[in-house]
Amino acid sequence: MDYTTNYAAAKHLVAVDCIVFGFDNEDLKILLVRRPIEPQKGDWSLMGGFVQQGESLDDASKRVLYTLTGLTDVYLEQLYTFGDVHRDPVDRVISVAYYALIKINDYDREIVRRNGAQWFKVSNYPRLIFDHDQMVQTAISKLRRKCRTQPIGFELLPEKFTIPQLQSLYEAILMQPLDKRNFRKKILSMNLLDKLDEKDKENSKKGAYLYRFNREKYETLTSNGFSFEI
Repeated sequence: MDYTTNYAAAKHLVAVDCIVFGFDNEDLKILLVRRPIEPQKGDWSLMGGFVQQGESLDDASKRVLYTLTGLTDVYLEQLYTFGDVHRDPVDRVISVAYYALIKINDYDREIVRRNGAQWFKVSNYPRLIFDHDQMVQTAISKLRRKCRTQPIGFELLPEKFTIPQLQSLYEAILMQPLDKRNFRKKILSMNLLDKLDEKDKENSKKGAYLYRFNREKYETLTSNGFSFEI
């Protein structure tokens, strides 16, 4: 077989697309933009771009995320490679999708405004270009599975949060109600939260105590065989 000829004939563009999740204390949301070029100019899309020369996939996804939000130090994970031959009507493009978890109030609002980006509920977002709907659904499924066995949900919360806020987050991700008493008992039994001498009095007169996730304690417990499970 003439491998040289086959390599010379192949032409594939490589892109990255980012599914950006946020949580507003009620709903799990995704950040979308209007596609700036044809085809499907003006339709809703994930933020993406082509991988540049001398740039790794991870670096490309970080660049795209920074361009959209102004953020650099966030949870970002490679999700899946989408390579259907006809996924892009213009050229043969293979896209590597990433999903990011950000604190919804931390992003640069001016950058987001300039990009024309908007937040949508994952339960009710507009139809997206190409195979971006498939990317979003794949990311949601991955997030639902992973949040049960790893504490990645805390990436979507502010540094200080209440137990009701934490439960609302998991209910939004899993899209199902959780028993209040059982959830509280389960999460506190893990000994991963530091209770603070502060209360959130915005949502109730009595106020709910604020907590902070202790990452160092989690890593220590994990090294000793601890298993996170919701």
